[in-house]
Amino acid sequence: MLPPASASGSAAGGGLPSGVDRLVISIVVPVYNEIATVERLLERVARLPLAKEVIVVDDGSTDGTRRLLVELEERGLVDRLLLHDRNRGKGASLRTGLEQAKGDVVAVQDADLEYDPRDLPTLVAPIARGEADAVFGSRFPHPWYRERPTLHLVANKFLTMASNLLTGLGLTDMETCYKVVRTDLLRTLPLRANRFGIEPEIASRLAQAGARVRELPISYRPRDKGAGKKVGWKDGVAALWYVVRSSVLDPKAPRWRRGGGGGGGGGGVSAGRDRGAGPEGDVAAPGRECRGEAGAHAGAQFADMGVPREAQTGSSACGRARSEARKARVSLLSASALEA
Repeated sequence: MLPPASASGSAAGGGLPSGVDRLVISIVVPVYNEIATVERLLERVARLPLAKEVIVVDDGSTDGTRRLLVELEERGLVDRLLLHDRNRGKGASLRTGLEQAKGDVVAVQDADLEYDPRDLPTLVAPIARGEADAVFGSRFPHPWYRERPTLHLVANKFLTMASNLLTGLGLTDMETCYKVVRTDLLRTLPLRANRFGIEPEIASRLAQAGARVRELPISYRPRDKGAGKKVGWKDGVAALWYVVRSSVLDPKAPRWRRGGGGGGGGGGVSAGRDRGAGPEGDVAAPGRECRGEAGAHAGAQFADMGVPREAQTGSSACGRARSEARKARVSLLSASALEA
């Protein structure tokens, strides 16, 4: 997890928006067969002047992406690398990443370079100021959509309209990848969709929870099937089903009670909490963390030695544990290759 950056050199070349520097952003990146783009994407994310943790969930990639991600983790571009043993879908990947998120705010980032990470500080800003609980990035103000009306655009508009009728949110782009949500709020939402139905499900659950949802324009560079785009007409039909299912048929999300100070008068995210004490299994020390699988390994080692948590320095144990975690991943990759 990177420390808060100075306010010089923001996403657009100026300072960070007000309050953003006080928050830690958990950027969750679901990945499936993105070997051509994921390295460039993670390099762009690393350049963001944010206090952030980068959580990458490989959803059973078969094109070499998984092995590349292990290397990128060693280079420091990934804070937590989580591996699915088979392809389970974007929704399942987001839930896996959310379980590990320790930041104040969760931001979803696709790995295909359609969305520009430099937009993220602007999307986080209304949450930091206490003006919103969730912010969606809308692609429709972008000139590409005005100049090239396509079946994809028409379907997206229809799904957004259907969602708005049932949720009352008044969105222009419900299907956008860029959804930035307070972590404490997101954890209360009963999310079930495994594939791309996660997009309308998140919108429905936020509405049911009574969350304040804002929408801001973002930049967008679309790709087609030839470039690896994975959303097809079947996903559109499934999305319509999830619009209805999550809004009408499934049990509703509980009403969310806004809490915490910081960030403005509307109940902003509380900043400055103890970053060292993460979820159970993480081992932290001042100025250094032993995260993810390494944390689990180190935690077990410390427990076996009877070392109290406050005395866990995370130095040599972290190094050994991280090495063991990498060896385990390489073994998994080798076994997968032999089976193939």
